[in-house]
Amino acid sequence: MAVYRVCVGTGPYLMAGTLDSIFVTLVGTCGESPRRRLDRVGRDFAPGSVQKYKVHCSEELGELLLLRLHKERYAFFPKDSWYCSRICVTTHGGTLCHFPCYWIEGYCTIELRPGTARTICQDSLPLLLDHRKWELQARQECYRGGWKVYAPVSSFEEVESDKKFALIKTVPGADQGDSRGNRYLPGFPMKTDIPSLLPTEPNIRYSATKTTSLLFNAIPASLGMKLGLLDRKGSWKKLDDIRNIMCCHKTFTSGGRIFLADYWILAEVPVHCINGRPQYAASPLCLLWLNPQGALAPLAIQLSQTPGPDSPIFLPTDSDWDWLLAKTWVRNSEFLVHENNTHFLCTHLLCEAFTVATLRQLPLCHPIYKLLLPHTRYTLQMNTIARATLLNPEGLVDKSPTCPAHKPCLPPFDPTHRPHLLGLGFQRLLELGKAPRPEHSRPLTLRRRSLPGLPGLQFILPVPTCLRITAYARSPVQSIGRQDLLYLMSTCLAHFTYTNFCLPDSLRARGVLDIPNYHYRDDGLKTWVAIESFVSEILGYYYPSDASVQQDLELQAWVGEICAQAFLGRESSGFPCRLYPGELVKLLTAVIFNCSAQHAAVNRGQHDFGAWMPNAPSSMRQPPPQTKGTTTLKSHLDTLPEVNTTCSNLLLFWLVSQEPKDQRPLGTYPDEHFTEEKPLRSIAIFQSRLAQISRDIRERERNRGLELPYIYLDPPLIENSVSI
Repeated sequence: MAVYRVCVGTGPYLMAGTLDSIFVTLVGTCGESPRRRLDRVGRDFAPGSVQKYKVHCSEELGELLLLRLHKERYAFFPKDSWYCSRICVTTHGGTLCHFPCYWIEGYCTIELRPGTARTICQDSLPLLLDHRKWELQARQECYRGGWKVYAPVSSFEEVESDKKFALIKTVPGADQGDSRGNRYLPGFPMKTDIPSLLPTEPNIRYSATKTTSLLFNAIPASLGMKLGLLDRKGSWKKLDDIRNIMCCHKTFTSGGRIFLADYWILAEVPVHCINGRPQYAASPLCLLWLNPQGALAPLAIQLSQTPGPDSPIFLPTDSDWDWLLAKTWVRNSEFLVHENNTHFLCTHLLCEAFTVATLRQLPLCHPIYKLLLPHTRYTLQMNTIARATLLNPEGLVDKSPTCPAHKPCLPPFDPTHRPHLLGLGFQRLLELGKAPRPEHSRPLTLRRRSLPGLPGLQFILPVPTCLRITAYARSPVQSIGRQDLLYLMSTCLAHFTYTNFCLPDSLRARGVLDIPNYHYRDDGLKTWVAIESFVSEILGYYYPSDASVQQDLELQAWVGEICAQAFLGRESSGFPCRLYPGELVKLLTAVIFNCSAQHAAVNRGQHDFGAWMPNAPSSMRQPPPQTKGTTTLKSHLDTLPEVNTTCSNLLLFWLVSQEPKDQRPLGTYPDEHFTEEKPLRSIAIFQSRLAQISRDIRERERNRGLELPYIYLDPPLIENSVSI
């Protein structure tokens, strides 16, 4: 008689326990155990509980290969979900085996492999090879075995009207082929094709804690608005009114080198209407001077790509209102580029592609699956909500269909033409930089030079703002509509490269490795190095040779699917479509960094820097000025977004800057994916490095001297994944 001791733990989370009946079957190289019910006096699987059981077998089972877990109905209780945090089995000979599990939903039987990570090259038993094959087939069936531009979701209003956990459920579309929200758009990154979040794994959906927290975060922000402002149309009466609408929240309002911020990508973008009125966009060129104090100050602004009598060059020596309006146009362009491309496309949508490829191509026991899974947590849930509210027809960006979309009021864009702004002599620019400048010519965003620019730009002004929509916003939130947004993102993707994706390469290409006071670069590079060291240690353990990387067919299928679906197989992107020796560490470092630190950098500060609306105007109601000397306070206010549009944006800034509960900071892995000693030691070293980075950021003299400390890349504030 052989006795196996089974220890089962239930996670300490809200609604993690179960009342269902649980059975186990142990499968070894020499046979299977009888099916054993796990039952003791009282409730066995309450949240936070750990229970021990014995499984008796007539003979030893040999090496344990699988553990079958059966979840069945108990008495009259309804089915529920169960978070099984750990299962440990001690064999008759004293060997301890860990079986990672996590969330289980409904009545089912699942097969778990031991926690030791193994590539396909390391499996030789037919039973284990068949298990890998079955698992991937089931995953690919769950995600429909293919990709599409959108998950077929309905409007956000319909999603919210669902009675049961509206934020963790979507209503299936009627016909994917007929749905305008799901048709293929050339040049746009492919997305997973799932009719609803319900058939997907419960591990990728929002927990009850996060859902509840997300909903309740809206309450203080809504109370912070003055009554009726969300419905109020028309211009602001004075600038001080903008300061008062979020009075309960704090906000920041405040012998060198030349940099160019070039918003060429907006030259052909169409715009639409808000509150029945047409909006406008510009594609400015902005020259910035790195002054001896280490601040980037604007020197000259041209509001179109084509020079001419109707496109003057605005200078700090112009009238106060002319220069202020020109800078406001640059801020509007930065809003559109940053929010739609740098933020939504380059973090949310690309990270979704990594998530889906990981779920479809790597089995649970694969070391890269174990490494990446914490950095994909809730990404599909978040993006499904975003598409329901943002990209679908009649989403919030299309809520004002009363006038047709139109092209911006700009001269035709000639990409081969050298902009006239660059014709200013360099000595003249230095003279402008050294000349006394009025107070309003200070840097567009004080002390904040933190966000990377678009492909090809030497430098781009940082304005983190938010476009993911919630039901609380009642007005369209930006000047470009759904189709215009898709045009902008597809154009960006066509120019996006692997260099842009990898932080050190991006900084080097943009020439900003040595400019002072660039806090995003300083903190980001330290985080990149910590991630890179961690990834290198993990891969060194599981891939002892270059040949082991090339022979891992599952890994090659993973990177090939990302190349084909996220980057549309475009060779000019430089993204690897097949992994060769030496490339895997860099690729996985970039994936983890962009899913965590990069998203934190472009998301967390949105309310801090965008709550003063003129610093982040989402739309402009008048065309760009074509002559100097005509701007007044009234014309400036008539150009800024209307009251209800402003309030909708500020409400969104507040909501997405408040990370809901159920957080997992970078390097925090409460789910035991790895069980071997060396990977666990690597995780501890990684956490120690992140803790040192955090101490450096919090104790650094730099932040003591800043009116608004730059702490967005402080590791405890970085979420492991794109989850909000």
